[in-house]
Amino acid sequence: MNSHAMTSKEHRATLAISSIMALRMLGLFMILPVFSVYARDLPDATPTLIGLAIGVYGLTQAMLQIPFGLLSDKIGRKPVITMGLLIFAVGSVIAAESDSIHGIIFGRLLQGSGAIAAALMALLADCTREDQRTKAMASVGLSIGLSFTLALIAGPVLNQWMGVSGIFWLIGGLALLGIGVLHGLIDRPDHTCFHRDAEPVPAQFKSVLNNPQLLRLDFGIFALHVQLTAMFLVMPLILQDHVHLPVNSHWQIYLPIMLISFVLMLPFIIIAEKKRQMKPVFVLAVALLLVAQLLLLPWHQQLWMIISLLLIFFIAFNILEASLPSLVSKIAPPAMKGTAMGVYSTSQFIGAFIGGLGGGWLYQHHGVSAVFLFCASISALWLLLALTMAKPRHLSDQLLKINVADAQEAQQLRQKLLAMAGVVDAVVLVEDQVAFLKIDRDRVDLDALLALESLPC
Repeated sequence: MNSHAMTSKEHRATLAISSIMALRMLGLFMILPVFSVYARDLPDATPTLIGLAIGVYGLTQAMLQIPFGLLSDKIGRKPVITMGLLIFAVGSVIAAESDSIHGIIFGRLLQGSGAIAAALMALLADCTREDQRTKAMASVGLSIGLSFTLALIAGPVLNQWMGVSGIFWLIGGLALLGIGVLHGLIDRPDHTCFHRDAEPVPAQFKSVLNNPQLLRLDFGIFALHVQLTAMFLVMPLILQDHVHLPVNSHWQIYLPIMLISFVLMLPFIIIAEKKRQMKPVFVLAVALLLVAQLLLLPWHQQLWMIISLLLIFFIAFNILEASLPSLVSKIAPPAMKGTAMGVYSTSQFIGAFIGGLGGGWLYQHHGVSAVFLFCASISALWLLLALTMAKPRHLSDQLLKINVADAQEAQQLRQKLLAMAGVVDAVVLVEDQVAFLKIDRDRVDLDALLALESLPC
C-alpha cells in the first residue's frame, strides 16, 4: 500500500533538486530586467544583437535538454548534471569577462548548453516513489516560479552593487553552489531506471506531435515566453528613457506587481481546478495578455498605465504558467506524460529565443510599438486556439506497480482496470511492470485500485 507522506530522504532530495533548479533559473533570469540598458553601450551592440544575447540561451537549451536527459540514462544523473552546471558556470564567466556583445552572446549560448532540466527531473523520479512524484514535481515548479520573481527584483538591486559583469560572476558562483548541493545533499538513489512519467521516449515523439490538443498547449507556452522575453527587452529601456526611472530602481515597480499578481492569481486557479472551470479561466487569461499588449501600444510612456498593464500581464502570466503544465498532464495519453512534457519544455525555450531575437529585430527596425504589436498578434492567435480547444477533462495520472507475465495477462489486467469506476484509460506495460492510468479522482475507489498493485492478474 502506498504511503501518503514523503520520507525524510524524499523531502531532502526534493528540496535539493528544487534548489538546484531555482539557482540555475535565477542565473538565467537575473539579467533580464537590466541587460538591455547595459548592453546598448557595448561596442557593436544593436537591438537585434541585444535581443539575441537575452534569448539565445533558449536555443541551446531547446536543442540539448532532451539529449542530456537521455544521456543521463546511460552514464548517470549526477555526472550529466555536474557537467551541465560546469558548462553553465563557464558561460557565465565568459559573459562576465566580455566587453563586447558578441562575447556575451557566446557566454549566454554556453549557459543554455548546460541543459540539465530533463536530467534533474529524471533524478527526482529516481529519488521519489510514484505516489509522491507529482507532489515533488510541483515543488520544483514552485521553486522555478519563485526564482523568476526573485530575479526580477534582485537584478536591479544587484546591478547597483556590482554591475552586470558582477551579476554574471554571481551566476557562475550559483552554478558551482548547485554542484555542491547535488553532491552534498542528494543521496545515491536506491536504483536508477527509466521513468516514462518523467522522461521523454523518442518513439513517442510522433504521437505527441500529432496530438492537436497538446500542440495547442505547446504553442501556448511558446507564445507566453515569446512575449515575456520580448517585453523585457524593451521594458527596462522604456522605464529608464521615457519614464525617467533609473534601472537600479526598477525593482520598486516589479516587487509590488509580482506580489499582487500572485495573490490575485490564486482565486482563478482555485476556480479552474476545484470548480472545474479550466477552459473559461484559461481563455480569460489569454485574453488578458492580449488586452495588456494592445493597451501598451498607445500607453507605454505613462508610468501608471505601465504599472497597471504589467499587473494585468503578470496575473495572466501566473495563471497560464500554473495551468499549462496541469493541462498537459490531463491531456497527455497514459505513459506519454514524460514525452509530452519534454516537447512542452522545448517549446518554452524556443519561445524565449524567438522572443529575444524577434523582439530585438522589430525594436531596431520599427520601434517599441512594433514589439507590442508583435506580442499582441501572437496573443490573438493563441486566443483563437484557446477558444477552439476541447474542454479538458479533470483527470489525474496514476501509476501502479504490477506483476504480469506476458501480453495476455497485461490485456486482462487492462480490461479489469477499465471496468472500474473512475478509470478512464489504462496502459499496461509488461517490460516495465507498471500500469499507467488516467483516473477521475472524484469517482475512483483509490484503495481498491491500489490493492491491485503487485498482484498477478
